[in-house]
Amino acid sequence: MRVRVLLCGIVMSVVTAQADLMTDKQQAVEAIDDQSGALIEMSDQIWAFAETALREYRSAELLADYAEAQGFEVRRGVAGMPTAFLAEFGSGKPVIGVMGEYDALPGLSQKASPVKEALVEGGGGHGCGHNMFGPASLGAAVAIKRLIERGKLAGTIRFYGTPAEEAVGGKTYMVRDGLFDDVDITLAWHPSNEIAADTESSQAMADIAINFTGRASHAAYDPWNGRSALDAVELTTFAINQMREHVKPSVRMHYTITGGGDVPNVLPERASLWLWLRDSTHGGVDELIERARNIVAGAALATGTEAQFTVQAGSYEMLSNVAGARLIQRNFEWLGPLAFSDEEVAFAEAIQRATGKPETGLVTTVKPLDENPGEPNGGSTDVADVSWVVPTLHLSVTTAPADTPWHAWPVVAAGGMSIGHKGMVYAAKALASTMVDLYSDPAARNAVHQEWVEDRNGREYQGYLAEGPPPIPQD
Repeated sequence: MRVRVLLCGIVMSVVTAQADLMTDKQQAVEAIDDQSGALIEMSDQIWAFAETALREYRSAELLADYAEAQGFEVRRGVAGMPTAFLAEFGSGKPVIGVMGEYDALPGLSQKASPVKEALVEGGGGHGCGHNMFGPASLGAAVAIKRLIERGKLAGTIRFYGTPAEEAVGGKTYMVRDGLFDDVDITLAWHPSNEIAADTESSQAMADIAINFTGRASHAAYDPWNGRSALDAVELTTFAINQMREHVKPSVRMHYTITGGGDVPNVLPERASLWLWLRDSTHGGVDELIERARNIVAGAALATGTEAQFTVQAGSYEMLSNVAGARLIQRNFEWLGPLAFSDEEVAFAEAIQRATGKPETGLVTTVKPLDENPGEPNGGSTDVADVSWVVPTLHLSVTTAPADTPWHAWPVVAAGGMSIGHKGMVYAAKALASTMVDLYSDPAARNAVHQEWVEDRNGREYQGYLAEGPPPIPQD
């Protein structure tokens, strides 16, 4: 009899705990709905600002001001970047972070229209949906803050305002300054054309500046007295392209010539190349860096020029977390599918028609969890650098039509209207409900952390950063 009463008590305690958890999640979702108008307004303002890397002054101020108005303690200008900030509420453990981005891409200005049409000719545009990234993550942080305030959850919630993901990788500077050192788990999301708890890694990447210095002379009268820096650049690009046959299929190499002289009749004294090298792991990237370094040295020797080879930025590969992805997946399934109107589907199909893609509309259902995704498809992110210093969970939500090009005008168009708005609010709910799990369940936190420890396997994070402060634009 005594055993039966004890078992009954345990069952009742579990049922009560589960009921409390679902109540907390429901209240988090309601807090997102309560903020939805403000989140959409911020997203639209950031979309219109379209500020590129390390120039996101108005976007960062908008988000930081909102956090401050919601009762967060805000630290602005962290890690040497005027557009980076932290917003924190609560005290003690666990410390859970959520990241937000807000930088646009240059040259992608686009109206919220299903045909290609610049809003500001030559201006920037949110071709990766970062106008939605920051507001959704901050909205989720506010929802958790309200639950901590009511005594429903205990611990610290911290929002990271992270600039320049598309260029220098602002998070790498924040990692270098130790801003994640006391965090138990971080979360991030990304606008997408599907709904998924992400388990696929990203590519490691090195951002390299190559500068050659030669000697100028008249290109017709006495070219023998000159040494062309442009010749050195051309030899470098030729050798890089020859190397493509002799690298693994996972490797990606791309570059642009950033300087090659001013006029044809003067041998260029200076020329420069901007090179990105990618592979599935940072170990693979390290090998590519050494091969490229040798190529550059050879080009300088062959042309009688001097070379400067600088690894100025980059990212590691993502340490994805299956234990965390399972939590996200359950919350996606609890939230259910996204719903888009007939007008929104028609808008998506018009974009697909304009880009020559099948008119399939928008993905509204949750993708099944893939626990063994294999090699990454491509692309790099500084979220990955954070994942090497703290366990990091990542999710994606539909904000753009299926199969249309990313880093392009269709994403800008959909992100500036209700398709993007709905995906953003849904993402905020998924982030907040997953954070409720993490605050409420020490076993869940431990499973996430233990997997991270095993995946790191004692490997140290070094990062691809040149010495010195972030390269803040002076114009």
